[in-house]
Amino acid sequence: MKIFPAIDLLNEKVVRLYQGDYDQQEVFGEDPVAFAQSFEEKGAKYLHLVDLDGAKDGALRYFKTAEKIVANTNLFVEVGGGIRDEETIERCLAAGVHRVIIGTLPQKNPTLAKELIQKYGDKIAVGVDARDGKVAVEGWLETTETDAFDFCKELASWGTKTIIFTEISRDGTGQGINIPLYQQLLEIEGVEFVASGGVATLHDITALKEIGIPSAIVGKALYKGDLKLEDVLKEAEE
Repeated sequence: MKIFPAIDLLNEKVVRLYQGDYDQQEVFGEDPVAFAQSFEEKGAKYLHLVDLDGAKDGALRYFKTAEKIVANTNLFVEVGGGIRDEETIERCLAAGVHRVIIGTLPQKNPTLAKELIQKYGDKIAVGVDARDGKVAVEGWLETTETDAFDFCKELASWGTKTIIFTEISRDGTGQGINIPLYQQLLEIEGVEFVASGGVATLHDITALKEIGIPSAIVGKALYKGDLKLEDVLKEAEE
């Protein structure tokens, strides 16, 4: 099972939000490259990097940070937050980013999103962020009327290879993962799901692994010291 430690950037600092609320942020540091290198030293092979300012503003702001992390680690780096056009995707991939995440674009411009997904294949992941079962966009500031499960099925029909599914109500709360939700998502064929939002204990990792979820993002629990990355990686491998 793949483990993606998360780095969220806001005001050029490494932060964690509570339920995606920009007003409920905790700052953990000011050097994202050092955090990435630390994760790698502890055995991580993957990194989930999110530009929270970009997600809110609709344009990737911390491209240079992503570029630095790619240049100074051997991590598989995926980047999201404000990626709304092909030019930004090309720029990220040219800089060595392994996968870009689009979330708002498939809702706002499905025709373009579908074209990009089919053109770039596994270089694109779609972030589906759910609030009360509905898809949220624009850095989680806007909730649509789109049913999140139905939207995942539609994305699969477009040829989407990877969906990062976040349950916003659990993100940054330490409540644990909603296993029945991910069991339901696994009914959708042809897509690799990444579980995000709420990983709090090693039991969450074990449970996700047992139902067949191939990847998980771990954030706040690492920063707060509730989980050690070495232990998470060991649990994911066993």
